[in-house]
Parts: sequence; C-alpha cells; structure tokens
Amino acid sequence: MLLCRVSAVSQTLARWGRRSHRGGGLLHRTLSFSSSRCHSVSSGEGSAQPAEPGSVQGLYRDTVLLPRTDFPMKLTGQKLLDRELQIQQECGFANLYSWQRERKAKKEFCLHDGPPYANGDPHVGHALNKILKDIRNRFEMLRGRQIHYIPGWDCHGLPIELKALGELGTSGLGPLQIRQKAREFAEGAIARQKAAFQRWGVMADWDQCYYTYDGTYEAAQLKVFQEMHSKGFIYQDYKPVFWSPSSRTALAEAELEYNPEHESRAIYATFPLSTLPPEIASEGLNSVSVLVWTTQPWTIPANQAVCFMPNAQYSVVKRADNSQLLLVATECTVSVAARLGTELESVGTFTGSQLEGGICKHPTIPDKEVPLLPANHVTMAKGTGLVHTAPAHGMEDYSVASQFKLSVECMVDEDGKFTDLAGPELQNLSVMTEGTDKVISMLKECGALVKEEQLLHSYPYDWRTKQPVVIRPSKQWFINTELLKDKAKEALQKVRVLPESARGSLLTMLDRRTYWCISRQRSWGVPIPVFYHRETEEALINKHTVSHIANLFKEKGSDCWWELPIETLLPEEVLKKSKAGPATDYVRGEDVLDIWFDSGASWAAVLEESDPRADAYVEGKDQIGGWFQSSLLTSVAVRNKAPYKALVVHGFAVTEKGEKMSKSLGNVVDPDAVINGGKDPSTPAYGADVLRWWVAESNVFTEVQIGPTSLNSARDDINKLRNTMKFLLGNLQGFDPRVQAVDPKEMHYIDQYMLHLLREYSIKVTDAYSEFDAGRAIRVLQAFITREISSFYFSIIKDRLYCDPEDSLGRRSCQTVLEEILDGLTRSIAPILPHLAEEVYLHAPGHDEGDTLFKSGWIKSSSVWRQPGLEEAVEGACAIRDSFLSSIPGKNAAQYDLTIAIEPGLLFELMESLQEEPSSTSSQLAELMMVARVNLTSVLPRDLPQEALLSNGTFLINLEGGVIREDSAYTIAAVPTSAARCPRCRRHTADSADCLCPRCQTAVSHAH
Repeated sequence: MLLCRVSAVSQTLARWGRRSHRGGGLLHRTLSFSSSRCHSVSSGEGSAQPAEPGSVQGLYRDTVLLPRTDFPMKLTGQKLLDRELQIQQECGFANLYSWQRERKAKKEFCLHDGPPYANGDPHVGHALNKILKDIRNRFEMLRGRQIHYIPGWDCHGLPIELKALGELGTSGLGPLQIRQKAREFAEGAIARQKAAFQRWGVMADWDQCYYTYDGTYEAAQLKVFQEMHSKGFIYQDYKPVFWSPSSRTALAEAELEYNPEHESRAIYATFPLSTLPPEIASEGLNSVSVLVWTTQPWTIPANQAVCFMPNAQYSVVKRADNSQLLLVATECTVSVAARLGTELESVGTFTGSQLEGGICKHPTIPDKEVPLLPANHVTMAKGTGLVHTAPAHGMEDYSVASQFKLSVECMVDEDGKFTDLAGPELQNLSVMTEGTDKVISMLKECGALVKEEQLLHSYPYDWRTKQPVVIRPSKQWFINTELLKDKAKEALQKVRVLPESARGSLLTMLDRRTYWCISRQRSWGVPIPVFYHRETEEALINKHTVSHIANLFKEKGSDCWWELPIETLLPEEVLKKSKAGPATDYVRGEDVLDIWFDSGASWAAVLEESDPRADAYVEGKDQIGGWFQSSLLTSVAVRNKAPYKALVVHGFAVTEKGEKMSKSLGNVVDPDAVINGGKDPSTPAYGADVLRWWVAESNVFTEVQIGPTSLNSARDDINKLRNTMKFLLGNLQGFDPRVQAVDPKEMHYIDQYMLHLLREYSIKVTDAYSEFDAGRAIRVLQAFITREISSFYFSIIKDRLYCDPEDSLGRRSCQTVLEEILDGLTRSIAPILPHLAEEVYLHAPGHDEGDTLFKSGWIKSSSVWRQPGLEEAVEGACAIRDSFLSSIPGKNAAQYDLTIAIEPGLLFELMESLQEEPSSTSSQLAELMMVARVNLTSVLPRDLPQEALLSNGTFLINLEGGVIREDSAYTIAAVPTSAARCPRCRRHTADSADCLCPRCQTAVSHAH
C-alpha cells in the first residue's frame, strides 16, 4: 500500500526536482511553514579559511573565492555624516517626491501632515512624528502607490505673538506691526525645522508646503467658516469662557493644561434663609442657614442662586458647639461634621424638591436675595450638596441662569481684576490673589465664614503662559459642538484608530465639549470676517461678505483686513446683496480665529478636492483633544464625514528614566546632537539612520524613551546589519544576475528552500509595515537574518561559495539566492534606513549606474518560490542533522562520516532527492549535514565500528495540507572519518593530506 501511495505522490510532485537513480524525486505541495526545525551549526573547519603563507594550504590560497567588497563594515564620525549627505545628493532624495507624483500609479496613499507649531527649534518629538510618517510613505511609494504628502506649519497664535513682542521688548504696536514681527519669527522657526526634517531623510517636496498664514490657505479656511456659519453651527453669544488674564484672551478647552498641584483657599460659608421653604417652615424651624463650599471664594460677590439636587435628601442639622442650624445634604453630614470639628444633630429631613421656594440672603451684599433652585449638576462627592451658583463664572452655573433667567453680570475685567460693579472695596483687586483675600475677610466680618482650608487640586492653566485661568463671560464666537457631537461620533465609527484604546479618549473629549469658543482677542491670526454696526453693534456676516473677504485674502493675504479701507472690504454690490446700509455705518471686527480652527480646516486647504479624505492622520496623543478633534468637527459640519480613514496616535518622547524632557531639568535630547554629535565627547555622531531606527524600533503607541542606551543599541543593530550586507556583497563580487542567475528549478534544493523562506519573510515584513508597525518589521528582519541566514544558510554554503569552481552551477545557484536575499533585505530596510539602503544598492550587482533603490520598487518575491514539498525535504534533513549534532557535543561535524538509515517511505524519498547516490561526499545532503560523507540506506550496516555514535528520531511529514501525514523514523550512525583533510577546502574528503580532494582538483584545474 505504501509503495502505491508513494508512487502517486511522486507523480503529483514530479515537477519539483531531478529524479534519483532509485525511485525518483518527491515533493511540491502545500504545507504550513515552521522554521523552528532549522538550527545553526558552526562552520568550523568545514569552510575554507585564509591559510598561512608558506603552508600547504597557502599554495591554494589564491584559488579560494573569498568575499571581496569595498563596502565598509562600519562608518563613524565625520565619515558617516559625509556619506549620508553624499547619498542624499547622489540618490536624489530632494527630487524623489516630485518624481513619484509624476509617475503613473493605480492607487494613491494620502497621509495628511498635521502642522507642527512654528515657534521653536526642531526636537525629538518632531523626529518621532516625521520619521514615523516617512517610514510609511516610503513603504507605500516602494509598493507602487502615488504618495500625497504635503508638509505644513501652524503659524498663528499667541506663543508666536508673545515671542515676537518679547524679542522687541516693546508694546503699543499696531496689529500690522505685530503681525509683521510674528510672521518673521514664524518664518525663522519654519526654516530651522524644515532643514532638520530634510536632514532626517523625510521625503517631500519641500518647496511646496502649506502654511496657515498663506492667503490661499486662509481663503479655504474662511470658506469652511462660512459654510458652518450658514448651517447655524457658528454663532455669537455672551457667555462664560475660559479666560486667561495673563494672555488677555479667551481660550478653548484644547488650550488648557491642568495643574494638579494648584493651591486654592476653599471655604465653607453660610447663606441665611430669609424665606424658608414651606416644608421647613411647617416644622417650626427658624434661623436656618444654607451651608455652601467653594474653592473660588472670589466668585461669591457674583452669586445669583444656591442649587440643590431635586431627588437627593437634605437635613437641617444643629451644631453641637454653637447650636447653629445648617441645611446640608444628608449624605454629606458625616464628612461636613469632620471638617468642622463638631457633631451635627439632625433635626429634620427633607427631599431636595421640598426645598423649592426657599430664598437666601446674600452674605456680602446687603438687601440682595438669591433663590434655592434645582439643578442636575449638583453632586455629593465634595462639599455640602448645595452649590453656590455664579452664572458669570461657571459653565453649569450659566446653564442654570439660562433656564431660570438669572442675571449673568460680569464684575471681572480682561486683566482678571474686579470692576466697579463689585463695589469700591473690591474694585481693581486681582480676583485670584488680593481679591480672594478681601472676599474672605468680608465673609468673616459679616459672620458668614464657617471654615477656611488650603486645598491642593487640579486647576486649568493657560498652556502657553503657565498661569491660572478664570471663567468669565464675554461676547465671543462659538461653534455649537452639542449639535455636531452625535454626527462626529457616528463618523468616528467608520475610522480605524491605532491603538484602538485611543478611541475612548476621542469620544470622551467630544462629550466634554458643549461649545467651542473660536474667537481670540489677539492680532496674529486669521481675522473673523465680521463687521459691527456702529450704533446697534449688530453683526454683519453672511455668505456674500465672507466670500468677498475670502477672495481678498486669497489675493492679498489677511493683512488686508487692517490695510484696506472699509469700502473695499464692504463694496457696494456686497452691501446690496446683504441688504445693508452704507459701509461707513460699520466697523471691522477685531477678533481672530482660534488656531485650532486654523489647523482644523487644513483638510479643506490641502487635501485633493476629488476626495478630501486622507488615508491617515498620524500625530501624538495630545492631538486627541486638539487637531484630530478640530479636523473632525469642521469636516463633519461641512461634509458629514471624517477627514481621515485612519488615525494613528503615538506617545511622547521621554528620557530613558521615563521623565518628560524640559530645558530647566537639562534632560532634553536634541536630534541635531544625536545626528551630528554633541558638545560633550560622550555624545557621538550617530547620523540620521540611527535616529530613524530608534523611531522604528520603539513601541510608538506608548511613551518612547531616548538616550545613550537606546541610541547605542540602534547603532549596534545597524552595524550588525551592515556586516550581513557586507558578507552578501562580498560573495556577489563579479556576479551579474541579469546573465548569470540560475532558474529556481535548476537550483540546489537548499537554495530553493531559502527562496521559499525569503518569500515567507517578505510577506511578514510587508504586513508589518502595512499596520504602521515598523517595530515588528525590524523584529521579523532580525529573526530572519539571525536564524535563517547567518546561523543556517551562510554556515552551510561557505564551502560551496569559496571552493566550487567560480562558474559552476552550484556556486551560481547559491549566488542567485544571495542576490535575491540582498535585494529583499535592502528593500525591506529601505523605509527605515534610506541612507543605508541606497548605499548598499550602489554596491549591489544587477542594475545600471545611476539607478536608485527607491525608484525600483518593493521586494520582488515570486509565488514560484513557494515550495512546500521542498520544505519537508530540507526540514527533514535539518531534523536529522539536529539529532546528529546532539550526539557529538562540542566536536566538529566535518570530521565525521554519517550513515542515515530510513525505512522505505516518504522520508526516504525526500532524503533521496537530496542525495541520489547511496554514498556521497558532495551531495546536497552532505552539504546540509556539513559532514565528510553521507551514506543513505534503508537499514544500518551490521559491521559498524565500535566508536560509532548512534542516535535516532522521527520526523512528521505533512503534505497536501494534511491529507498525507506520516511520522517517519530514522536512525543515524556517526563515525570519525578516515579521509584526509583537503589542503584547499579543509573538508575531510581527500585521499591523503598532501592531495586535493576531487572537487578541488576540478576547481583548480578550471581556474588555471
């Protein structure tokens, strides 16, 4: 039965290889690959090595084909830097983007560049971001896609304005003077950042970038503004916003950072009930005071109500120390008693809804009364369960005011000081400092202060000035994010988010925003295109006025808002369409747009109009509340879809101790010092490829550590890679794959097997890059080089490479594979190490001078290389080799003759494909085993010498996708060889020590 089955399989697989003398070749069907069966063996004496001059081996030294290449194994210092710049020049890095835009491609890959801020020098955060993007772009370009990648800069905003003014050391400048200085400052920062990005090898057309201060960009932004305004998403209102006294402007949520160590003077204060709620009055309780707790005592003068939770329970409690009656939430009684240091005895309990109708006296303003009102934002987590409500200074307070028509009067000016509305005692005092002191002392004087305590808590600060903000009402322009929220969430469902865990943060950020304040009281930005009537202050803004302004901006830039007369900004035909009076009745608005609106509209200005959706946006996690969100909201408002198909959210660069980098701590890693070397001799010049390898190797979805350890490790990894490339290049000297390559069907089976493994490798590495996982691509690369190439293939083929005749089939077969491996490895590292890849390509055979790797495509693996049956043959031999090696620990395989006994069956046929003769010193099986001779037989001979080392094992053959499975047993006997060592190849295959083995005789005679 077995013979019938073997015969059938043999016919099915006959295409695979040469037929043997005894039963025919067997192989070539499906099978899942496992490289774990291949283990390394030291090349030891089995490889030809250079010999001492004058020795017998020395006679033949020149006949051994040792590797030769002028590719350097290591480049350091200035040589490395010069070489990288030379490569950029020679290989046309600067023109590569334009070249690929002009070629024909079936598919486009669009990665939309989030604009870095133009206010400082390039830093490692930039490096992490730009290189990560470039790795993906270069990979997609190699794969044949047309890349759409236009770098951009966010050029407006307060930090640039402040730095420009700071450098001038002057004030009192007009808007146009401020804008001129701010533009110059931004241009300087852009030039420095752009030069760094180019040095890192980032592929782009650096003459065609986008800048948010360009007139064309501003015009596109105004178009988005106009569409959102006409749809009712943008409106003007007087309501509380985050206000930065230190910047004198309104801020959006994304411009805040929360200081967890902020110290406030929290107070408990009483509001005496002047009119008791009917339910409390009916209990006969008098002189009850409502107890409130606040961390912002300065807001007490603006109080308009005290809020309670309708469905909570409240108690009137009596203080044990002074009999005062206080109204507090029942569940807060224990904690309040502890804070006040006294016992509180309940004398009556009520539901929240029974408090309606109660009216309190304002503690610091005589004759002012404030109502008790229900509100859902009241919590029991802190305080007393009764919330002091100042509509001018809180978002939730404002919504209560809107519901109950309370006053939203503001008594705090733009500098964060009390106005005259707060009364003469408080006027001109800064609310956060002396204003707070004064309010507390006023509460003390009127007997309303129950307790004061210091409180460390999280508090919003202006992200630029690092100073605390206040909430105050002002007339601003807003986007109604409440209306957009559900649409935005729906659009996000169709977006792929990497890592998926970031999706939750995006949704949380959307939920937190009920409105987005988009107006800023500054000069350096895109003016909000609105006019106000001189008398009524009514806003004039519509599609006619905005379109006209957008056209002016496109032609002249937004400076014209201040330069042109009002008649040009509001010409007759526009006024007519707007049904408005003469231009002289109007004044232009003085606010500019929030820079998050600037950058959030980039999709409209930069992406192609046919489908303005990018394949990916790739930015740091701080953009979850910034650019990712502003882009989403503007795009959903205008087009009902997200501007991106995928979001990639990476972590921040930190020190090797995991610390945030800061100039004050002196722990900043400067990418320029990484590349060119620092002032300190201990910081060597690593070059750009090391910086790129650091990015690629890191798990970018967490915080990414950088320092000497990671950089040295990256350099060492690249040097190991260079070593492999040098070996490959050295052995390809004089080989031209275009004329000397061997057809896979003609190759040695181990060579075919390596092509099979190379194909598996190329699939894995392609998948890794496709998933934005360059780290996995590196791990796949390193595993392939270490396990399959260096330890396994290189060690086996050295003898054939060095000692076979130069033009022999066996040697050319091997070189064909080495060239494919070199080509595959070079292309697979190219997205990460473009400089090294092009350097290798310059030395590699098989292409014309002037060709560059990046213009020649991705890894060229062929489906013909997939050889499942072949896999079983080579891996079966590897299993036998492992058994043999474990039987001779510490000894040299080359000094043994090996007898392999296998019963007739599939495994025997597989091994027979690797060795046609019963006994051979030069078969493919002997090469794989790296022994002197292999005897292949069905049973071990009885007359084995006493010193024979016996071992046995089994190998599971799995062919036809599991249809054919056979566990085949084998026995092996290793006997020290009696043959002499050949003075040329050092294999034990010669008749005597001064005589060449038959193979070397042929090689030497051919050479001469």
